[in-house]
Amino acid sequence: MKNVPDSRLSNTLIYLRNLHHCPPSYLDDPHRKDFFEIVWLRNEDALHDTRSTDIQVKGDWVYLIPPYRVHQLNKAGKNGELLSFKREVIGEEDKEFLLDIFKIFNVQGEFSCLKLEKNVAEELIAVFQLMRDEYQKPEADLVILKAILRVFLLKLIKVKEQEFTNHDIHQKRVFDFFTLLESNYIQIRNTDFYAGKLGLSSKRLNQILKDKLDKTGMQLIHDRIILEAKRLIIHSDYTIKEISFQLGFSDRPYFSRFFKKQTGQTPEQFQKQSQSHRLQKLNTLSDDSTL
Repeated sequence: MKNVPDSRLSNTLIYLRNLHHCPPSYLDDPHRKDFFEIVWLRNEDALHDTRSTDIQVKGDWVYLIPPYRVHQLNKAGKNGELLSFKREVIGEEDKEFLLDIFKIFNVQGEFSCLKLEKNVAEELIAVFQLMRDEYQKPEADLVILKAILRVFLLKLIKVKEQEFTNHDIHQKRVFDFFTLLESNYIQIRNTDFYAGKLGLSSKRLNQILKDKLDKTGMQLIHDRIILEAKRLIIHSDYTIKEISFQLGFSDRPYFSRFFKKQTGQTPEQFQKQSQSHRLQKLNTLSDDSTL
């Protein structure tokens, strides 16, 4: 089985590019929403606000962006690499590996970010180079690419796990809460269920979440529902009514009231705003349209 590199995402499962050479055919491709996206900044400042941390800003940053993201990070003018792949590349047979992928990509949010130590970055460079060498062959072998990608992802999982071993027990509980939330938020929307699964009282879970995230369990459940609603409004062909039913609402008016209460605008207003935003090409990897 072969995988020929192609700028059209509908014809490929894995896509690699240097950030400086990412063409409009990728940036504007409607199939881009189906891909897990890894943006690896090399010796660069972070794209997100790091003022609340003591992490050194300049260095290697890996941004893990899940499919159906609502907005894109602005990587214009940055040095680094882009790696995108479809879920089919991972496979469904290894459930534990697939769950680890979902965790590190923060599928309940917009993205997650890893700061790489120098020795880890060097290890990843070696693996990435092997993958790029195979990818650039006239007829790249998909089996080999999948194997190398798995090694690359396993190393990122290890980095993420190391982060959590350095966190306190409450940080781990927050992480476990989000893992549970991802699998249950459409069907179960009460804090008691999640607290019980974690062996905590609802009051204690809310105390931990407020301390770490300044939000209650119910607020985070609502945030997750709104995020999914926005993803479906932007990336699907479903009507607002169909989206409301997919998300477990009994009728469209109830969904619209909920959406406006949480965001300050109706689903229709958000849809119009996002369409205008995309037409202005505000979410790109590069500001240079000549690439």
